[in-house]
Amino acid sequence: MSDMLQTRADFPHRVRHEENLFITMRDGTRLAARLWLPEDAGEHPVPAVLEYIPYRKRDMTRHRDSIMHPYIAGHGYACLRVDIRGSGDSEGVLTDEYTAQELQDGYDIIQWIAAQPWCSGNVGMIGISWGGFNGLQIAALQPPALAAVVTLCSTDDRYADDIHHMGGCLLGDNLSWASVMFSYNSLPPDPEIVGEGWREMWHQRLNGSGLWLENWLRHQRRDSYWRHGSIAEDYAAVTCPVMAVSGWADGYSNAVFRLMENLKVPRQGLIGPWSHKYPHIAVPGPAIGFLQEALRWWDHWLKGIDRGVMEEPVLRVWMQDSVPPTTSYRHRPGRWVAEPSWPSPNVTTRSLALGRRHILSAEADAGKDERLRIRSPLTVGLFAGKWCSYAAGPDLAHDQREEDGGALVFDSEPLPETLEILGATVVTLEISSDQPLGMVAIRLSDIAVDDKITRVSYGMLNLTHRDSAEHPAHLVPGERYTVSVSLNGVAHSFPQGHRLRIAVSTSYWPLAWLPPGPVGLTVHTAGSRVALPVRKPRAEDARLRVFGAPEGAPPAPRRQLEPGRHNWLVHRDLASDLSTLEVINDNGVVHLEDIDLIVENRAFEWYRTHADDFHSGRGETLLQRGLRRGDWSIRTRAHTVLTATETAFHITADLDAHEGDKRVFCRSWDVTIARDFV
Repeated sequence: MSDMLQTRADFPHRVRHEENLFITMRDGTRLAARLWLPEDAGEHPVPAVLEYIPYRKRDMTRHRDSIMHPYIAGHGYACLRVDIRGSGDSEGVLTDEYTAQELQDGYDIIQWIAAQPWCSGNVGMIGISWGGFNGLQIAALQPPALAAVVTLCSTDDRYADDIHHMGGCLLGDNLSWASVMFSYNSLPPDPEIVGEGWREMWHQRLNGSGLWLENWLRHQRRDSYWRHGSIAEDYAAVTCPVMAVSGWADGYSNAVFRLMENLKVPRQGLIGPWSHKYPHIAVPGPAIGFLQEALRWWDHWLKGIDRGVMEEPVLRVWMQDSVPPTTSYRHRPGRWVAEPSWPSPNVTTRSLALGRRHILSAEADAGKDERLRIRSPLTVGLFAGKWCSYAAGPDLAHDQREEDGGALVFDSEPLPETLEILGATVVTLEISSDQPLGMVAIRLSDIAVDDKITRVSYGMLNLTHRDSAEHPAHLVPGERYTVSVSLNGVAHSFPQGHRLRIAVSTSYWPLAWLPPGPVGLTVHTAGSRVALPVRKPRAEDARLRVFGAPEGAPPAPRRQLEPGRHNWLVHRDLASDLSTLEVINDNGVVHLEDIDLIVENRAFEWYRTHADDFHSGRGETLLQRGLRRGDWSIRTRAHTVLTATETAFHITADLDAHEGDKRVFCRSWDVTIARDFV
């Protein structure tokens, strides 16, 4: 199976394309859509597949859309890519993620599609990230025409398992993601689509979209804000079949396990080695023929054609082989394995005790109660990579020898035989703290025979959330507590002779925001252990159906006018004891040739700390975007800084917009928000 995308245009159906059409909502707002469908769909109606996201169909997702939607349409479907209200070329203002208005619009779009003369009446939803989220959320509203969903890189729980929080800890990605949407929402619609009203629509967005980071920081615990849109509140509300897909380098693989366990509808789970990408264009490889898999799903549920879908295992995953640590992989060696149900009786729990810096051979081997103290330096986490890898490099975790000097570590003896795990490792610690508020970050790593250390999985817990994310409670200094931390689920093969490591730290900056002050934790080994989800190899794995090679339609033509640059840089000024992680995500300048549009997209992030000063943590983002065609030219600049004291977060932000050489909009924010058990 090749990782290279094979482009095809020899489809069973000739495809007709409409660059834009408007769908009118019940309040009169028009949403912009792009449509691909078989030329004869008017005489022979077909099912439809909807992707509904805010990432600008006209330009930002044009390349990706051109690979996927014409391919699906060429196999007998109508495909629509709709800009959410207030984004791209759609009217209105976008003020937050997954609003009730967004979901109502999605419901209405599906009903509108089903009523079109070219549609058979059956509609499916597909989407990655935002589109994966709202696919599940709209499914829970049960629009009658929605027959099935394919959700990728999404979650069922917006508080516990999204880009904002992890184990009650505030994620650094909360800032970077807020900054991305701050920048996206600053862009106007395309005058070629919306006409002379483009400028008025633009200024409505600039004035009305707001600073999403402020709103998110006002909800630091699991309240009604996060429960909205979390289908984990009521899995039974989803009544149509669901295919859930993610990757081990993505931030959302845990949701696939939960969906397979809790949904009661026909369902399939697929987890590859991939980052936050569709699997036909994903890295690390192997990429797969995902569009062929989607077609099998759609054929079964939207056309009633038996493609053997229900004979497939419930969960199929890439069992990753051990690899040397690095921040980027083109390919992750391994093999496909599958389980007929989840939780699986083929996965058993192996519980091991933690001793004095050792993982003991069995829980029963625990010796005397050792007291091990840890107070991590703020530099632990500089090599942790991103919570969610968007391109699988260079944003993956580096060699953990760089990190573990500031952690409390427990190592196993060399493994007498290969050990394979599938699912979530759970680490239980008996701890006491010298402060009322603190966190713990726990990593499971693979130590090779040459002593290089590759992080396999990790988890975090805000210790005030040990019993409840809705009702956190302070620790009593000196009192002993038993806490359990579930690490991200993973499939990994530890070779014979390798060792396992559990590393415990009291900070993990900048993947997670710093506690209000330094915290010393004592781990009491008598009550501490690690539970591994051990999977024995199965003969059935060798007989799994082989995925096809990745295929897609020819991509829209584009030309790189100015090169981009993508890098992660760690700066250590030893004279001033200043540490900085610099993230560069610069896509340069690209010419979209078929619509003669020049697009500039540059993003920069800096995360700084000084020595062990917990109040020195500073996250800063700068995003610059530009669009131009002929004499029409716009530029926007979104700049955000987040800092914190012991008691409060402080946000400063600036948004500037230029039309030609003239600055036409400028607004600044200066906001202080009290810390709430974070």
